[in-house]
Amino acid sequence: MANEDYSKEYSEQSFWGKIKGFAKVAGIKVVYVALILYYTLQDPNVPKKAKAIIIGALGYFILPIDLVPDLIPVAGYSDDFAMLFWALLQVMTHINRGIRAKAKQQLTEWFGNIDFQDIHDIDYKLDNPDDDPKLSL
Repeated sequence: MANEDYSKEYSEQSFWGKIKGFAKVAGIKVVYVALILYYTLQDPNVPKKAKAIIIGALGYFILPIDLVPDLIPVAGYSDDFAMLFWALLQVMTHINRGIRAKAKQQLTEWFGNIDFQDIHDIDYKLDNPDDDPKLSL
């Protein structure tokens, strides 16, 4: 996936605006991956190439008009999830447990008492990159 075209859509303000406005609609998995990428982007030790991948994926997520419009229930975020998850796989060596903990803390603030089993397959993939669990929204 080429996501360089979407990098111009990314800004910290537009990211927080999108995610706060659509968190419940997008679903916990989409938001979790987006937050992991956001917090990875904030890490000064992450190389520029990895940051460019993240910025492109988050730009795609922010863009309201994409392959599948976000206004379509459930399906509207499937392409966003695919792009975000692709980026996650590209930069996964730069994602540490502290970043994941920040993302989970933010999820808890927004969604309340959540069942972390809903995001277990994402954490499993990060912990076991050679395994291939089935991921879906």
